[in-house]
Amino acid sequence: MQQYLLSIYQPDGDPPPPEVLEPIMRDLEAVNAELRAAGAWVFAGGLHPPSTATVVRLEDGELLTTDGPYIEGKEHIGGFTVIQAPDLDAALEWGGKLARAITLPIEVRPLQHGSCG
Repeated sequence: MQQYLLSIYQPDGDPPPPEVLEPIMRDLEAVNAELRAAGAWVFAGGLHPPSTATVVRLEDGELLTTDGPYIEGKEHIGGFTVIQAPDLDAALEWGGKLARAITLPIEVRPLQHGSCG
């Protein structure tokens, strides 16, 4: 089965207040439980804000590190889920369930086989 990365695009800024966030987190956990029950869930993780990022790059043969995200933007990847699905249509269906649960855009992208070990 093909693995897919479901990236959660989140607006910059403070998180929503608890009365908005709590039902979203409940709905997210329901989708995660459904993914697990279907055998599609591989792993997932939330990310700290982009301000905590450090970028490592090679420049003129030397490794340089800089604080902050590589790209400035109004949105950032706030978390991700890796799933396995038989095809893109099935992965998009899971992406849609995730988007409905958390009310944020989800990018669905296949992982390359054999590229990471």
